[in-house]
Amino acid sequence: MTSVALRRATATDAGAAADVWLRSFEAALPTVVRPRTDDEVRAYFREVVVPLRDTWVAEAAGRVVGLMVLDGGHLSQLYLDPAWRGRGIGDRFVELAKRHSPDGLDLWTFQVNKPAHRFYERHGFVAVEHTDGSGNEEREPDVRYLWHPGAPQPS
Repeated sequence: MTSVALRRATATDAGAAADVWLRSFEAALPTVVRPRTDDEVRAYFREVVVPLRDTWVAEAAGRVVGLMVLDGGHLSQLYLDPAWRGRGIGDRFVELAKRHSPDGLDLWTFQVNKPAHRFYERHGFVAVEHTDGSGNEEREPDVRYLWHPGAPQPS
């Protein structure tokens, strides 16, 4: 089995991280319309996400296979290459996020992304708000999740 290392992203990871995001988004959210082109997503990762955000990558066999972006107590992105799902990488990213935000975390995910709901709920996140999507670029109904330390954890 190939080992996977979690580490902070560097400038040279921006393109690979954007490509993971694009593949993951397409696989997990085929019905959600992206408001940005592939090139715009890559530029955003290169100019904003990697240099200005607390961005982490999962690396295996010399390539980026996952990414997570934290913004204080906000888990703003967690995406895995579809071929690398189900290997515990997402679990490791969430544990890392909890260590970096021990007072709690929040995140948004689309309502159609039921696998993400199950994943986050398994990690103790609770849905606290549902919207009609008018507040996001995709105009897709979403749900806000919260995690607080000390809250009862699912077994």
